[in-house]
Parts: sequence; C-alpha cells; structure tokens
Amino acid sequence: MKHLSYEAGEGIYRVEADVLVLGRDISAAICGGDTPHIGAVALASPRMSLADKEKTSASASVICVTGHKEDELARAAALKLAARFSCQTTVVAGIHIDDATEDDIRVLWKNYEAVMAKILEDLGAHL
Repeated sequence: MKHLSYEAGEGIYRVEADVLVLGRDISAAICGGDTPHIGAVALASPRMSLADKEKTSASASVICVTGHKEDELARAAALKLAARFSCQTTVVAGIHIDDATEDDIRVLWKNYEAVMAKILEDLGAHL
C-alpha cells in the first residue's frame, strides 16, 4: 500500500487529497475549506466506453450525506480516476466553508481541479 498526498490553495481555500494505492486500486479522500468532513462517497468501476470500444470509461455509485453537496465532486473524481487508470476507485469528499459565496466556491473548485490534475499526472508512476 502506498500513501500519496497532494494539495492546492491556501488557508480556507486549501484542498487536500490523500490517496492510497491498494494494489491496482485507488482510494482517495479529498477535503478542504474550514471544515474538512465526509460529505459524499463515490465508488467507480472501469468499463468499455459505450461511444468508443477502444476507450475506457467508468460507471459510479454515490452516497451523499443529506444536505451536503459533494456528490458531484466525489463522482467526477472517481470517474476520472477509474477510467484513466482502469481500476476500482473510491473517493470520499468533504469541502466546506461557512456561508460560502459563489466566489468562494469558484476558488475551491479551481483548487480541486488543480489537485486532480496533480493526481492524474503523478499517480500512474505508482500503479
């Protein structure tokens, strides 16, 4: 088992990801804001793309804590990782800022995307 860490942003806008490589599979926790927590969990499995049989896609199931909005973030991350690395993937997501404005959410999303870019660039060397 390998443990890798990634981060982007500062202060309440920091987004962190801890990634475990479990054999050929991936388990990631993506948290941040002023209150990291568990807001949603996604499990994605790779499959042949329905549009192009030469490509790998993925399907995902998501469980979201009532009232939380991390389901789309967890799902998107799990789908990207499962399809890219052709492995079973879980993603736990929990990013929160009290009374977040649209600008706060945009900055957090930008930092989430930066963390995902780092993971996608680096992780292949560890699988």
